Amino acid sequence: MTDFKRIALVSNIETPEIGDSIKRLISYLGEAGYTVILEINTARFVGNTELPVFECGRLDVPLDLVIMVGGDGSMLSAARNLVQHNVPLLGVNRGRLGFLTDILPHEMEEQVKRVLSGEFIISSRFLLEVSIRRSGQVIGTGSALNDVVLHPGKSVRMMEFELYIDEQFVYSQRSDGLIVSTPTGSTAYALSGGGPIMHPNLDAIGLVPMNPHTLSSRPIVVGGNSDIEIRVGSRNELHPLVTCDGQNDIQSEPGDTIRIHKMAQQIQLIHPVGHDFYETCRTKLGWGSRLGISERNR
Repeated sequence: MTDFKRIALVSNIETPEIGDSIKRLISYLGEAGYTVILEINTARFVGNTELPVFECGRLDVPLDLVIMVGGDGSMLSAARNLVQHNVPLLGVNRGRLGFLTDILPHEMEEQVKRVLSGEFIISSRFLLEVSIRRSGQVIGTGSALNDVVLHPGKSVRMMEFELYIDEQFVYSQRSDGLIVSTPTGSTAYALSGGGPIMHPNLDAIGLVPMNPHTLSSRPIVVGGNSDIEIRVGSRNELHPLVTCDGQNDIQSEPGDTIRIHKMAQQIQLIHPVGHDFYETCRTKLGWGSRLGISERNR
């Protein structure tokens, strides 16, 4: 058996059908003897006034496990809010892709039961920290499990910036921006931009240019402990946005310096036994299955 005694439930509150999954989990966990605690907005979502509540942003109750019901976007938000508290996350997929949320609704109770009995795999994922400096002063900070993206916002004009890695100049570039991705985020926006798929266990960071003005600009992969610095061109006429996980925006100005590096704390994602990253890629990305025996023997 595991030490998962106090279990928190967090959900995407914008999808009505998720309420049924939360109520099923409340019933199942309560009957099994676990202490159930609801994230405050989730409690309001399902109309529960009996169970204790907490806020993700300032966790003040001890938790052994958080079960997140929703899509990958909800999991990204939960990871950013909970990474400082060292609480593992388990995802029930009620979204579209489900790279981070493994458990399907129709097998929820059975898979949760297996996890709670000790049948699970732990995957440690690192996040990125970003800060923006203007005239030597920090004017904004953020974190991301998937990616930090520099982009022009609503404008369709290119921007200019310089890229430095570990204080070494890499290149100057005119483009629509730059995606700085963790291995977790390599199957998200970075993949759409032509970046490589990285196994989640890699200690690496991907840098993917967005529509660069030169054909020689290509994605590059650097060590996970690299310090990345982007200097926004002072001649830019637009005010680029720095977006964390596609959810939180910080506006920059010409001449600003954007610094990105690995966060010291990592988030622990729990997967059911049998979780296979490559199988997930085959399912979610439409990769080909194995050739038939007759085809392999030709």
